[in-house]
Amino acid sequence: MDLGKQIQSLRKSKSLTQEDFARECEITQTYLSQIENNQKEPTISVLKKISSVLKVPLPILFYLSIEEGDVAPEKREAFSLLEPSIKSLILGFFAV
Repeated sequence: MDLGKQIQSLRKSKSLTQEDFARECEITQTYLSQIENNQKEPTISVLKKISSVLKVPLPILFYLSIEEGDVAPEKREAFSLLEPSIKSLILGFFAV
């Protein structure tokens, strides 16, 4: 699961700088940078704020962060077939 990468990707898709996004999330730019680089794990309250500012429900943010290695080996083939379509649908719905 790469939550930091997904937060960064969604932030950039909305053309928000780290500084502006951090301010809206009521956290420091340094802390946001650490989250995006997977150096710090945000609390659930911070994640709720991040998802709110991104206008993406928290469960969707978690789903978008799932990587193939997070899926049970016997289900990876199905995941790799379905994931691009599901991700595209979700991003189309919640993107800018």
